[in-house]
Formats: sequence, structure tokens, C-alpha cells
Amino acid sequence: MTTLKQLSGVNTYLNLFDFKQKVNYKNEILAGLTVAMTMMPESLSFAILAGFPPLVGLYAAFIMGLVTAVFGGRPGLISGGAGATVIVLIALMQSHGIEYVFAAVALAGLIQIAIGLFKLAKFIRLVPQPVMYGFVNGLAVIIFMSQLNQFKEPGNSGAWLTGKPLLIMASLVALTIAIILIIPRFTKAVPASLIAIIVIFAVVLGFGIETKTVSDIASVAGGFPPFHVPDIVFNLETFTIIAPYALVMAAVGLTEGLLTLNLVDEMTATKGNGNRESIAQGGANLLNGFFFGMGGCPMIAQTLVNLSAGARARLSGIIASLTILCVILFGAPVIGKLPIAALTGVMIMVAIGTFEWASFRIINKMPKQDIFVGILVAAITIFLHNLALAVLIGVIISALVFAWESAKRIRARKFVDEKGVKHYEIYGPLFFASVTAFNEKFDVSEDPAEVVIDFKESRIADMSAIEAVNKLTERYRAAGKTLHLKHLSDDCRKLIKNAETVIDVNLIEDPAYHVATER
Repeated sequence: MTTLKQLSGVNTYLNLFDFKQKVNYKNEILAGLTVAMTMMPESLSFAILAGFPPLVGLYAAFIMGLVTAVFGGRPGLISGGAGATVIVLIALMQSHGIEYVFAAVALAGLIQIAIGLFKLAKFIRLVPQPVMYGFVNGLAVIIFMSQLNQFKEPGNSGAWLTGKPLLIMASLVALTIAIILIIPRFTKAVPASLIAIIVIFAVVLGFGIETKTVSDIASVAGGFPPFHVPDIVFNLETFTIIAPYALVMAAVGLTEGLLTLNLVDEMTATKGNGNRESIAQGGANLLNGFFFGMGGCPMIAQTLVNLSAGARARLSGIIASLTILCVILFGAPVIGKLPIAALTGVMIMVAIGTFEWASFRIINKMPKQDIFVGILVAAITIFLHNLALAVLIGVIISALVFAWESAKRIRARKFVDEKGVKHYEIYGPLFFASVTAFNEKFDVSEDPAEVVIDFKESRIADMSAIEAVNKLTERYRAAGKTLHLKHLSDDCRKLIKNAETVIDVNLIEDPAYHVATER
């Protein structure tokens, strides 16, 4: 009979879904078990934070973990019910209920699948860094502030804990935080958060301490995730409600996922597949929407736990997800007794770790507009709890600022050659925001009979630019003068050619096309 030691031999090879690699079975199994233990409390905490039944968080951890472990963009990456995506859905949960949340999660999955199929994962780079700083910092503040709700009485009374219950709750939370801070100084073999949860669990059970537990909030007992079509009206009105949340959830999930994938690439000196990861993540979220899961994305903390435990293959992720399923099927009585104080302490440390403290160190080096965007996104996230609006506004403002700054860069060098021909050498991009400045460069009435505009250091970028060039040509023609365009790039000429059916561009002469790359 094959022993575990034999299976863990360094010469053992396993080909799991087109990734050939050495697999250390011992490391993979132990890493998977550790990841499961750290993922369950976090998934439970985020589900409770969002107002979902705790079981919805565990289902998400199982589905996300299994699907992405098998079909994802790279081995070693761990996915689950992550806070970054769950926070997006809080406002929808509060306004329309959990059925709309399931529909939004499924739609987000379809969007992510489409992004992967059309190989658009690279465009996630369009989310500017200041927006990400604002989003992450706002998210951290929301997670931290939401933990205050755990200091309220069980049930719907909304009354704050007082007296002895408050003292016990605060003491257990403080002890949890202390353990998480102290343990890494002695060992990193086992995650500090897992040790903290076990210690608090043992203290509460051993001394018979009366305090809030997971079972006071909702039952975690369940079976295999059941198939369920979201109970909503499928019409345009419903689509307009869930679409913004689905879009932002898809974007946030892919951003988190691709950042985590790049991190694993660097740590393992291997290369993952972003588009494949997008498809796998989308498929997992689609299943979440129809199998009572809250959705999710790759989780940086659990991925680092996995890698630090020596896992490098897909097996650890599969073990982690199957372990979570076993807990759902058979371990509900134990999970229900978990003290809320332990989960609250873990989530407070998650909030502290989530906050981008580096943004404070570089704030004096950032452009003022980036500082403004980051603060605005964080403020909208914190006060409106609308991450969809926060990210959208941040991206729009960043794009407008970029367009304005780029528009100011257009300029012209003017001179008249020995033949009396006036030359305008254009520098900077010609697009919708710079056409006004472009038109102001020319003095049609005072220019000689022949004028050359040289685009060697510029390019025509859009329809507004084409229209500007066309109108300038008409002005010179009306003045009885000839205008030539030189050194148009291939893409500029293609734009002008495509626009012939819309506007008149035939007046433009360019006798120098054949020398466009000579100078």
C-alpha cells in the first residue's frame, strides 16, 4: 500500500489539467487543510458582514475554491468568498434582498467569462492606481466599522451590549488580536489567525464563558449546495438594478485576481494565464449565483498561506475546497459554537492588513489630482457604501484628468522654408480634448499660398481630430491656399480613409506618403 511519505517524493509527477509539474503530496494536503481552516472563518465573517446567511459564505468558499483550483489560470492560486467582491453587494442586499444578490453574482460571472473568452483581461489595467488605493482603503474602513455591529445584542433589537457581556466580548476580541500579533514572532508554520480562533474557542468552551457564537446569528448546517434559480422578475428593470453591481463586482474580482496571479508568478518564477483565470473565476461566480453562493475571487492572504506551506500544484486548492464541503455536511455543530469575538478580532486584523498604509508614505509624491481621486473614491465607498459608484466616478475623473493633461501637450513649431512654404510641425496627440488648441495654432489669413502640416511627432486619434483637420482644410481652400499633410502614420491614414463616407477628407493632399518613415 502506497504511504503518504512515498507519495510526497520529489520525483513524483502529476499532470492536472495541462500543468505538468512536480507535486509534493504531503505539502499539498497539509497546505490545503490549513487554507481551509483560514478561509472558513473569513468567509463566514464576510457573509455575516454583508447580512447573508453564514452558509452562503461557506458555499462560496467551496464553489470558488474548487472551480478555480481545477480550471484556473495557474496552480497555487486560492479563491474563495473574498471581502473585496462581497462589499460591492452590501447595498444591493440592503435594498433588494439576497435573490437580487444571487442574480448579480451570476451576471458578474457571465461578464468575467466574456472578458476571458475575448482575451480582454489585460484591460483591467485601465483601473488607475489612485482608484484602487481609494477603493481598498474605503473597503478597509467599512470592514473595521462593520465589526462594531458585533457588539450588539443577538437578534434584531439593535441594542448594544453592556456590562459583563460587553466586557467579555471586548476582552476576547483583544485577546484574539494579541495572539495574531504575537504568534508570528515565534512561528509561521501555522497561520496566526487559525491559532487565535482555536485558542479563543478553547477558552470559551473550557471555562464555560457565555458569549455570542455563530449559531446566535444563523445556522451553518447544510447539505450539498442546492440548485436554485434566483427568485426575481427577469426584465429590463431588474437588469438595470443588478447590472452596475455585477459590472463592478466583475471588475473588482478580476483586478484582485490578476494582481494575485502576478504575485504568484513573481514568487514561483512561472507564468499564469490571465484570460483562463477570468473564465474560471466567471464560471465559479456563475455557479455561485445558482447554488446559493455569495461569489468571490482569488484571495491574496490564503494564496500566501498556500505558497508558504510549500504548495505549488492545483491539489492544495482542491483539498481546501473539499475540506470546506465536509465541514458544511458534517461539522455544523462545531462551527456553530465558534465565538463571534474570535471572528471579529480576525476581521479587525484583516481590515488593518487591507488598508494601503503605503498610500500615506507616498501621498506627498503623488500628483494633486491623484490624491483627490483616491480620497473621493474612499469617501464614496465609506459614506455611501456604493462601490459601483465610487469606482465608476474614480475612473471617469482619472480619464478626464488624463485627457486634459494630454490636451495641454499639443504644440506647433512654425517656420517658412526657402521656397516660401510655411511648415507646422505638430507635437502631441490630436484628439477631442486638444482640437481647440490645435486650431488656434494656425493663421489661415496670413499664411502663404502653400502650407504643410507635419504629423511626424503627433497622431490623429479620433473622429474629433479628423473633423478638425477637415475643417482646417476647408478654411485654407476657402482662402485659395493649398494644404498638405505629411508623415501621417498608418493608423492615422486608416482613420481618415474610414471617415471618407462620413466627411470630406479628399481635399487633403500628402505627396510625401512614400517618405513617411525616412526622416
